Amino acid sequence: MLSSGSRWRLGRSRGVIAAVIGFVLMTANLRIAIAALSPVLPQIQRSLGLSSAMAGLLTTIPVVCFGAVAFAVPAMRRRASDHVLIAGALVALIAGIALRLAPTVLALFAGTVVLGAAIALSNVVLPSVVRAEFATRIPLMMGLYSMALSAGAAAGAGLTVPLERAFGIGWRPVLGIWALPAALALAVWLGEVGRHRRRNPLQPTGASRHDAAEAVAGRALWRDPIAWSVTGFMGLQSFGFYATLAFVPTLYQSHGLNAARAGWLLSYSNFPAILAALCAPLVARRMGRADVAVTVAVACCAAAFVALALDPVPLAYVWMTLLGIGQGTAIALALSFIVLRSPDPAHGARLSMMAQGCGYLLASLGPLLVGVVHDVAKSWSPAMYLLGALLIPQLAFGLRAAGDRVVGDAGSGGAPGMRAKMAR
Repeated sequence: MLSSGSRWRLGRSRGVIAAVIGFVLMTANLRIAIAALSPVLPQIQRSLGLSSAMAGLLTTIPVVCFGAVAFAVPAMRRRASDHVLIAGALVALIAGIALRLAPTVLALFAGTVVLGAAIALSNVVLPSVVRAEFATRIPLMMGLYSMALSAGAAAGAGLTVPLERAFGIGWRPVLGIWALPAALALAVWLGEVGRHRRRNPLQPTGASRHDAAEAVAGRALWRDPIAWSVTGFMGLQSFGFYATLAFVPTLYQSHGLNAARAGWLLSYSNFPAILAALCAPLVARRMGRADVAVTVAVACCAAAFVALALDPVPLAYVWMTLLGIGQGTAIALALSFIVLRSPDPAHGARLSMMAQGCGYLLASLGPLLVGVVHDVAKSWSPAMYLLGALLIPQLAFGLRAAGDRVVGDAGSGGAPGMRAKMAR
């Protein structure tokens, strides 16, 4: 028979495992609905008569929402706990996916707005949840976070066309299928909401307890060079990611590949991204050199963009492997920098808002600008060279963000005690 202490430890271990499962399932749904659009984008263009620029706008809408909604999250956190907000975001995500089933252009764009806003809310709140629930395992959890994002993107990009053909349905119904994993994540996460309430019965419902500290932290961040470095790196790596997410299948189809193979190549790039996203924060912590990981990420993306501009079909799997490694490493580092460069939860919440709000607004220009450049040049090469050129400032921001410092302490490099705390 188990002692009371053993039962407590067993219950606590089960609670931790359940929290991790809920976290990973929920995170995986933050990219599926967006990535699923890309392989069927040529069909949508033909069906609705959309230009490349309009198609770029459609894929840009979620990223605009990521940025715009981020600035509203502090007000939401005053009214509900982070766990409840994430549950509400999953409900809105399901509603947005369902809305895209309606047979009108307006419904397609409106549903994309709703699901983009839902994902944006989760994007900002999740780093705060990681710091609160997994404070001693931050690199591991941020690796799992990034890995789940890449896995969700891989599922959406790689399975959408095969599911469409297997069930003999059009692009609207196949996009609607992705409400099912979101519903599963919601069911699991509701259990985590209940456990969180039982663990913290006296805790205020929302984030009002943090208001004063977060307000002070928020004002200081806008003048902090480390905060802007984290924001710049987040924005530029997202710029490249969403631009390629939107148009890599279309690019490959323009070189003669069919829709299924073109979508598969984008999906395949997420497999090395999954491994890179999981390993990058852990390797960087062990090496004590996040700047090396930043440089590797930029170099891999640069090689892939050049290849996509010149001749992407031969050695396609090599270029997609490099793209996946580069982008997977970059997103893992960008998310980790938000948590690791924050000395406390108050700074973490505000830095998350700043980095993702400003960063994703910048990134929202990616698909739209790439679509416009393609329409004007009648070629994908200039657009790929543009993405390659933007890697230069991305590298500069990343190297600054990789320094052993926290926001609010950009000049001195951080106190030894704080650096030790951040390295855990």
